[in-house]
Amino acid sequence: MSGIKQYLDIHSQALSLRNKKNEIIASNIANAATPNYKARDLDFNMEMSRHLKTGKLTITDEKHIPLMRPVSHKGVSFREPLQQSLDGNTVELAVEQMEFSENSIRYSTTLSFLNSKISGLMSAIRGE
Repeated sequence: MSGIKQYLDIHSQALSLRNKKNEIIASNIANAATPNYKARDLDFNMEMSRHLKTGKLTITDEKHIPLMRPVSHKGVSFREPLQQSLDGNTVELAVEQMEFSENSIRYSTTLSFLNSKISGLMSAIRGE
């Protein structure tokens, strides 16, 4: 059973990170009119490499449920604006919308890939 968990773990972590990135971008968009709000971003590649390097949190008993490591604050950074605003807000709606669209497409792609992996496993279990 742990072989299947390891087989699918990278994809579940990728979905979790993509979801966190969407939350950050949505927060940026919601605060587009807030003076002095600084747009944030999540470095997906850095967080994925951190997960691959460190893996899951260790557990003290096999009956405990292993948890994925939370997204570190190191992966979240402030986005540099292309054009300064007078009120100090660094959110640029066009950039945020583009980032949100790209991340949503990557989320859907990862989900489709995960679904195909699970379908392949189910076919193997059924002996097809």
